[in-house]
Amino acid sequence: MQDQENQASPNPDEELASAQPSTPAEPAAQGTPSLEEQLAATEAKLAEMHEAFLRAKAEGDNIRRRAQEDVAKAHKFAVESFAEAMVPVKDSLEMALKVEAPTIESMKEGVEMTLKQLNSAFERNRLIEVVPAAGDKLDPNKHQAVAMVPAEQEANTVVAVLQKGYMIADRLLRPAIVTAAQPK
Repeated sequence: MQDQENQASPNPDEELASAQPSTPAEPAAQGTPSLEEQLAATEAKLAEMHEAFLRAKAEGDNIRRRAQEDVAKAHKFAVESFAEAMVPVKDSLEMALKVEAPTIESMKEGVEMTLKQLNSAFERNRLIEVVPAAGDKLDPNKHQAVAMVPAEQEANTVVAVLQKGYMIADRLLRPAIVTAAQPK
């Protein structure tokens, strides 16, 4: 059966040889482009592909440049936003210093109002306090234990907060400074 198939379809090299003109001076068969035409078409296609490559490369360079500019602007405006939120706090402190004869009560009221402004500025800029409660498990990602003290609670838990910590969004800015219960 294979012999019949081999006879039915001759060797591809033989087909190619029989399809080519027998003499080089003989013109190409009608409908078949000459080698010069094929070369010209291939060169045109190559030039077209080269132009498309250059356009794509330029577009990639532009996207990269725009992304770098966007990152730089984001950094600039992030600082600008925080500074804008802090200006009213500074204004309040300066006004408090200009008061001729402040009373203890008026100073306390002014400080409370300024603290509200500061907390509002922190909130707008996603600055979050880290204040663990006594008895919370010590978290080395958010807490810094400066002392281990004897306590009636479970070991490695917060006994007291000495200084609040702060996070910006999910990133730790400053850990909460705490004392922790020592193992019994």
